[in-house]
Amino acid sequence: MANKKWRKPIIKDSKLTKYNYIVQYVKNLRTGKNFDIGSFSYINCKEGVEIQDNVQIGSHCSIYSNSTIDNKSGKVVLKKNCKIGTHSTVMPNVTVGENSVVAAYSFVNCNIPSNQLWAGVPAKFKKNL
Repeated sequence: MANKKWRKPIIKDSKLTKYNYIVQYVKNLRTGKNFDIGSFSYINCKEGVEIQDNVQIGSHCSIYSNSTIDNKSGKVVLKKNCKIGTHSTVMPNVTVGENSVVAAYSFVNCNIPSNQLWAGVPAKFKKNL
C-alpha cells in the first residue's frame, strides 16, 4: 500500500477534514504514514488514539478512547496494516494487531491479535490471515 503521493492530512480539533471525517481531542492523536480514514468517521482521542502506518479505516466508523455510555476509557491502538471495515465501532482500551482485519459493521470491545479476521456484534475471531 505504499503511496508515494500520500500527504499527512490537516486535522483540526472537532472540525471536518477535507476528507469528511472528524477527530475530537486531536492533541491526543498519534499517526504514522500512509493511513486512510473514510468519510463520516468519528475518532474520540480523549484518552489517546494511535493510528500506525498503512492503517485503513472505512467510512462511517467510530473509534472511542472514552465512552460516556458505559464509563469506559483507555487508549486505542490500531497497529500497522490493520483494516477497520465500514460502519464498525472500536471501543476504549482496545488494540487491533498488525495486519488484522475487522469486518464491516463490527463492534470491537476487546483486543484483536495480529494477523486475524474478526467480525460481528460483538466482534469474534473468524480465522487467521
